[in-house]
Amino acid sequence: MPKPKYHVLVCTTDRPPGNPRGSCGEKGSKEELLPAFYSEMEKHMLFGQILITESSCLGPCPMGATVVVYPDGTWYKGVKASDVAEIMESHIVNGQPVERLAIPDEMWG
Repeated sequence: MPKPKYHVLVCTTDRPPGNPRGSCGEKGSKEELLPAFYSEMEKHMLFGQILITESSCLGPCPMGATVVVYPDGTWYKGVKASDVAEIMESHIVNGQPVERLAIPDEMWG
């Protein structure tokens, strides 16, 4: 089997309610986002071509649910289940990151 082309990390961290940083888990990443990625992987028949991994905290919690796509190193913020089809079609299938969701490189300092 060939090496997967992409690795998708989906933050599913849950913090206690009231934490000022919030968490991706409280924004539906585990219950909605992760299953949406698996569903789209199946829809596009991408088994073995991509890896989808549940992740602990990736850092930019206040920006909403965070997803990272490697090897491109594209970080997505505020991802909702309704964005997953676009990410899969545009980025994973066609190699074009979804700019409206991407965290700009200059934000990393």
